[in-house]
Amino acid sequence: QTNMEINLKLISLKPDIFGAVASTLCVVHCLLTPFLFLSNGLIYTELDKTPFLWSNLDFIFILISFLAIYRSSQTTSKPFMKYALWISWICLFSFILNEKIFLLSIPGYLTYAAALSLASFHIYNLKFCQCKTENCCAKNTK
Repeated sequence: QTNMEINLKLISLKPDIFGAVASTLCVVHCLLTPFLFLSNGLIYTELDKTPFLWSNLDFIFILISFLAIYRSSQTTSKPFMKYALWISWICLFSFILNEKIFLLSIPGYLTYAAALSLASFHIYNLKFCQCKTENCCAKNTK
């Protein structure tokens, strides 16, 4: 098995933990970025660009969150939780994409709110919406 297969298997076993961690790390990434570039301003003005990985790290978090939500929505015991997770993910993805392409002027705190709500939904789902039997999951109650 490759590292990617192992990582995907881990995400599918504990999707809410990975989703909550990815969303929280996304918030930390967004909070630290201005301080990092202010403290190292001279270095980055001479390079005239931010490091590629750092500026696109949020998309890695979004991808992990997508995989986690996909799996969580299959195993949650509460159908409303599927919608809460997907809506908060769509909001977060839209805000991050908007930040990259500068389509609309949206306050940055909305990105933080979307990421924190996504982390909160994952934690709630982990704590209160886990299937105890095969018959309880939302995928079986269509």
